[in-house]
Amino acid sequence: MSSTEVLASVDIVALRMAPEAQHLQVLLHRREREPHVGQWALPGVIVNGRIADTSLEGAAERALREKARIVPCYMEQIGTEGNAFRDPRGWSLSTYYLALLAPGQAVEGEQLAFFDVDSVLERRVLLPFDHRLLVERARERLAAKTVYSSLPLYLLAEKFTVLDALASVQACLGQAVNSTSLRKRLERLREQGWVRDTGEKNQPRLGRPQQLFQYTPQGPRPFMFDRSLLPEGGQ
Repeated sequence: MSSTEVLASVDIVALRMAPEAQHLQVLLHRREREPHVGQWALPGVIVNGRIADTSLEGAAERALREKARIVPCYMEQIGTEGNAFRDPRGWSLSTYYLALLAPGQAVEGEQLAFFDVDSVLERRVLLPFDHRLLVERARERLAAKTVYSSLPLYLLAEKFTVLDALASVQACLGQAVNSTSLRKRLERLREQGWVRDTGEKNQPRLGRPQQLFQYTPQGPRPFMFDRSLLPEGGQ
């Protein structure tokens, strides 16, 4: 690559709730070419490379379609990172996106797999380029928006309980929250038409039946609350 060229890419930080658990997982793709062939990395594509892209959003959709082979419940652009050192081919930049997936999201083939987010952030799973940083920044954005929005509900199954919602919120924040505060949020969402009471209940193996709800977003972006979910001074 010429020293005057800048390699531009789009990368996807796609997260789901781990099945039967209460923590986040990130989707990784095994690289098929150099540099870093064979290593696990975020799914992404070179912008306007062998296939022409008319926008960053178009490139992100292509990355989801070609590399991740998934359809997210929600996606938003997080930011751009770039310098002369992140890629051995030369000066490069990445515009990266946060994608939220249903908890039952599965992948096919040996080139795709889910890994615990904490294992990436704690460097027990090593990623090439600056992909660990991109995961960290996406996780920070998710936590910050969880305090004021309904974003964690995109990670839930079609029908969910209050406990399911609590688990998702706590996984996104990385800390415990008051269940009463969350119940008040769900009630506010129900009043605004963003959550529907299905009239159904599940029957856990232990405990009482739990009411089932459905998330019904009224727009392309999450609902924004006027108060923080955390106590005053909470981080």
